[in-house]
Amino acid sequence: MIEGLFQPMHMLVVFGIALLVFGPKKLPELGKGIGEGIRGFKSAMAGKEEGKISNPKPDAETPNRSVED
Repeated sequence: MIEGLFQPMHMLVVFGIALLVFGPKKLPELGKGIGEGIRGFKSAMAGKEEGKISNPKPDAETPNRSVED
């Protein structure tokens, strides 16, 4: 059932519908946003697999420092 899903004619129909819905000006911006999101997701997954976290959250055990008069 899925083997014939991504035929060229189907992809053209999907692209045509997206063009009608989003318009010719928004479609490149939408593609750029999706691409950036995928790249960010892949880099986050690669960082997680290597044991690195790019933006670590502060530990719950670390007290917040405040300036007292």
